[in-house]
Amino acid sequence: MFEIGVIAAAGRGLRLSPYTQDTPKVLFEIGGITLLERNIAILRDELKIKTIYIILGYLGHQISDKFGDGSELGVELHYVNCLEPEKGLAHGLLLLRDVIVQPFILLLGDEVYLNSNHDSLLDFSGRNFDAVCAYILTGNKNQIQGNYTAKISQGRITRLIEKPVSVDSNFLGCGTFILKPDIFSQIDATTPSSRSGQVELIDTLNNLASNNRAVLPAALTAQYRNINCIDDYNSATHLYRKVHFSEYKISLVIPAYNEEASLGYVMDEFKNSVDEIIVAASYSTDKTVEIAQANASVVLVEKFAGYGDALKAGMNAATGDIIVLVEADASFTADDLPKLLSYLRDADMALGTRTTKQMIQQGANMDVFLRWGNVLAAKVLQLLWLSHEPRFTDLGCTYRAIWKECYEVIGPNLHAKGPAFSPEMMVETLKANRKIVEIPVTYKPRIGGESKHSQNKISILKTGSKMLSLIFRKRLGL
Repeated sequence: MFEIGVIAAAGRGLRLSPYTQDTPKVLFEIGGITLLERNIAILRDELKIKTIYIILGYLGHQISDKFGDGSELGVELHYVNCLEPEKGLAHGLLLLRDVIVQPFILLLGDEVYLNSNHDSLLDFSGRNFDAVCAYILTGNKNQIQGNYTAKISQGRITRLIEKPVSVDSNFLGCGTFILKPDIFSQIDATTPSSRSGQVELIDTLNNLASNNRAVLPAALTAQYRNINCIDDYNSATHLYRKVHFSEYKISLVIPAYNEEASLGYVMDEFKNSVDEIIVAASYSTDKTVEIAQANASVVLVEKFAGYGDALKAGMNAATGDIIVLVEADASFTADDLPKLLSYLRDADMALGTRTTKQMIQQGANMDVFLRWGNVLAAKVLQLLWLSHEPRFTDLGCTYRAIWKECYEVIGPNLHAKGPAFSPEMMVETLKANRKIVEIPVTYKPRIGGESKHSQNKISILKTGSKMLSLIFRKRLGL
């Protein structure tokens, strides 16, 4: 059995800037749990290790303040402060030279392992080795190029290559190692890398392997991500969501004002597809509020300043992991919800678009003028945020699904009270470097009266100008 664990958590995470400006990378959350806690759990639960040393660096006090002595996590935490984290992992490990006198397991704090078999490393206890490097078999060459790979012969690693330019194997080296105290003297003897100017741990291990020392491979099976940049973090988040998708609770938010003719129908159509229905019902002159109170999970009755104000109140009240927005006028169908949710596995927000001609039902409020006006306005937004590579054809479609976690990030920046709220959500999601996917949805004739925002060309132009004004102001930082 191994008794000591080490987690490297000193890096600045420069490629995640500005998100790491005030938060160390290892405190980023995946599924509501920090990266650091996830790796502590691997050491504690899979490897039965209770004594863990954490190498701190940038904003390290946030980590020690948050976790203290580790007693609440069921472990004993010790902290080592690395004053020069820019010198790299190997330099940080040397701070433990006088502390660790037995084999130990090292994890990099910025890696994510889902459903891993780290307990298989216990098989190396008592075996003869100088070091053990864990790896995962993958066909993802880009992942391998971002980590390291290895050559293996007769059960031993004969060569390790950091960030290989060309990849000719499926060996993805990951940041899980079993090391012996001899590693400290080996680090001392390693020449700094010509690429980074630092002494690299992989170079140290490669020297051991090249000198016919027992550097052994350990196969892991896991869904794995190494968090270096925002795309890696988003990828890890989406991977976690896929694995746990069936466990998530869905909240439906409906803004309603004088919608007695359609609201009951909409709630009845969606009730078996969601876990809760929230109606943000402005004071109405008909029976809208009574119908909502008879069927919805939550009814918010206030003098909302407009469509956007009502939507935001409903989203704030939602308790689900996923929030779905829909109109109260029955212009959208629950049949399209599985489609939105399917794409939400890989995105932070899935938008409906009403501009696909084949999906606009006869009688729906989407004539040629409104349809192409929406397309052109959406393309303006797309052009202004071209670096994010979005694809938009509709600015005003209410029907959309967003992760509650994403909404909590963008919510404080949503201020539009009226229909400009829809493109504002899109803009703020892009600004947060979150992923948006647009999906064609069926658009039906509304039940009841006309929309005051698109009942004629003048109202359409007024609504469109408000939306575009908001987009340009957001783009200019006004």
